[in-house]
Amino acid sequence: MIILSVFADCGSNEKKEQKKLQYPSSRKKDTVDTYFGTKVADPYRWLEDDKSAETGDWVKAQNIVTYDYLSTIPFREKMKERLTKIWNFEKRSTPFKKKNYYFFYKNDGIQNQSVLYVQLGLNGTPKILLDPNTLAADGTVSLDQLSISKDAKYLAYSINRAGSDWSEIYIMEIESGKKLSDEIKWVKFSDIAWKGDGFYYSAYGAPKEGGSELSNINEYNKIFYHAVGDIQSKDALVYEDKKNPLLNFSARTTDDQKILLLYGSESTSGTSLAVKELDKPNSSFITLVNNFENNYTVIHNEGNKLFVVTDKGAPKYQLLEIDIHGKPDYENWKKIIPESNDLLENVSICNKKLVAKYLKDVTSRLYVFDMNGKKENEIKLPGICKVDAFDSDKEDSLAFFSYNTFTAPPIIYKYNILNNKMDVWFKPQIDFKSDEYETKQVFYPSKDGTKIPMFITHKKGLVLDGTNPCFLFGYGGFNSYYSPEFRIDRAVFLENGGVYAIPGLRGGGDYGEDWHKAGIKCLKQNVFDDFIAAAEYLVKEKYTSHEKLAIHGRSNGGLLVGAVMTQRPDIAKVAIPTVGVLDMLRYHKFTIGWAWASDYGTSDSANYFDCLIKYSPLHTLKEVAYPATLVTTGDHDDRVVPAHSFKFIATLQEKQKGNNPVLVRIDTNAGHGAGKPTTKQIEEYSDIWSFVFYNLGMSIK
Repeated sequence: MIILSVFADCGSNEKKEQKKLQYPSSRKKDTVDTYFGTKVADPYRWLEDDKSAETGDWVKAQNIVTYDYLSTIPFREKMKERLTKIWNFEKRSTPFKKKNYYFFYKNDGIQNQSVLYVQLGLNGTPKILLDPNTLAADGTVSLDQLSISKDAKYLAYSINRAGSDWSEIYIMEIESGKKLSDEIKWVKFSDIAWKGDGFYYSAYGAPKEGGSELSNINEYNKIFYHAVGDIQSKDALVYEDKKNPLLNFSARTTDDQKILLLYGSESTSGTSLAVKELDKPNSSFITLVNNFENNYTVIHNEGNKLFVVTDKGAPKYQLLEIDIHGKPDYENWKKIIPESNDLLENVSICNKKLVAKYLKDVTSRLYVFDMNGKKENEIKLPGICKVDAFDSDKEDSLAFFSYNTFTAPPIIYKYNILNNKMDVWFKPQIDFKSDEYETKQVFYPSKDGTKIPMFITHKKGLVLDGTNPCFLFGYGGFNSYYSPEFRIDRAVFLENGGVYAIPGLRGGGDYGEDWHKAGIKCLKQNVFDDFIAAAEYLVKEKYTSHEKLAIHGRSNGGLLVGAVMTQRPDIAKVAIPTVGVLDMLRYHKFTIGWAWASDYGTSDSANYFDCLIKYSPLHTLKEVAYPATLVTTGDHDDRVVPAHSFKFIATLQEKQKGNNPVLVRIDTNAGHGAGKPTTKQIEEYSDIWSFVFYNLGMSIK
């Protein structure tokens, strides 16, 4: 019998003193691995089998305890009502153009999935082209990749089911809206690259039957060409590597469809690059880069000359021109836009001009260059912001982009490169008083003295007396970063006096590849130190106190939170590790986990094992008092498999010596996060924020 020793007055928002919960029994099995002479116990390994009946029963029992606890929070329904109201406003994506058509996504408010619209010309009447809400009654089928044929006759699109990374590709006639019979399965992380009346894509072989599709390691990725109207078995094999099963491949075509670009990767960082001239019959691939030491993105071509954004020879990236018929050595590549003090994120082509997007202290800057790399002007952006989805055409003077801040939903701007003017194309109307909040950027020292940037958002006029609730979010990995963005769910925290902080941790891409490399493999501790220093700064400057602080991270950020709470159990009152990588000794043995070795290293190496065992959250839990912890995961997460969360929470419940609750929320028909329907998002965030508010002693107004 499961007993909840939690007492709450349903007529009050005040949190009562709580006693330690009784958790479901988690069977322990004597499983021990030996790594280079070191024995490591793994008593909950049976939970890696997420399809077994025993694991299923364990999941049900854990969810009963969690949802019983959440049900005692007196304002949980009020939280859900407020989140639903804030969420319910029209949202649009940046439009993109193909021939005479404009395409964009729109969500009327709380539709489970955004709907794809098309209109003829800028002033045309939008019509629904594809509504994923019709594909599943519960909204768990989402759109993934979209690709329009060069003549704008066909739309190829991929869908994901229940949050899984596995995709299926389908084709639709744009003018008639008719779905064709084509169906392509067992696709994962694939581009769709058109050439004539067909396209290139990457796929795996069908996984073994028996319920292992969501956990088996992914091997032998291949490139195929699909002709419209064919069945998948007729698709032509274009490229494979039988000697290296753990390589991924991605195929793209240049805008003129004369060159096939073949990218290879052995991890999440670094690509090889080969090209094939499609206008020359029976041509072979020409290798331009045969290693994975740097990153390359081809953004344009002029005949046989490629414009490539790369960190080769430039940790903050540069734009180079590569002649595929010229000498292949780096010294012979022509610099168009050389490296600068700021990070070059991307380059777009607009009306035969180059539009370069830079990151300066994790905020966006836009500059216009001619095709030879001469700077012409800056596109002035108001305030601290992030520019997303800059979409343009090499023959068109108009471009669209998304303008993002921490305090308001994204505004879509239309930009005319001929007069350097921008106008609002779409501005959302939301039930949130954005003007009452402000964002500032600070720089604080980490443990080794490195200056770390951090955004802090809160109500104007905040009193710094150390009593404010604070939510500290971090990631710190895989060359990614968090610049200004509006999160609907966090609006409710800001409304109720919360301080929302995001530091730019090492391991991310905030300042280029050097910043990334300073937080990977055996330097990963720098990331945790940066995050701990952020918390200490917020306390020192009296934004908050340790008893009023919640920490959160997703995926690699879940690892961050898991590592920080085990190293410093006193750092925060609440910890939320979401879909986290928590078993650092075995992460590479599931699905695509092997690709993360470039950031982590693996326990197969003695050197990396010595580093990983020191911070692996699962293996560093000890018998102490931990923060109130809500681990969240999804039963269809085939990127970071739920076994990470299962084994971590079983161990945490065993080790917890304090009275703070340590719970796991396991969502059904949900994956790593992408494509999650709105209803599920609102339910998840209602529970997360209710847990945070309740354990920080907050009430919802």
